[in-house]
Amino acid sequence: MSDTLATLVRMANQIAANLQHEADPVAATAEHIELFWDPRMRKMIRHHGTEGLSDTAAAAVQQLAASQSAQ
Repeated sequence: MSDTLATLVRMANQIAANLQHEADPVAATAEHIELFWDPRMRKMIRHHGTEGLSDTAAAAVQQLAASQSAQ
């Protein structure tokens, strides 16, 4: 895993951990990534898969990938 990708995985896990208090932490994590990450960052994490991601972060990335493919 490249340093950049490792950083994105770490960031996604941190976001997911910080949003665990939300009613729907997966949706909140996906929304945060969609709103605040650069499109290149979102593309990298979507194509990465779920390796190294927490359950919440992995589900959020999968949700982002599904919404992207629906567009």
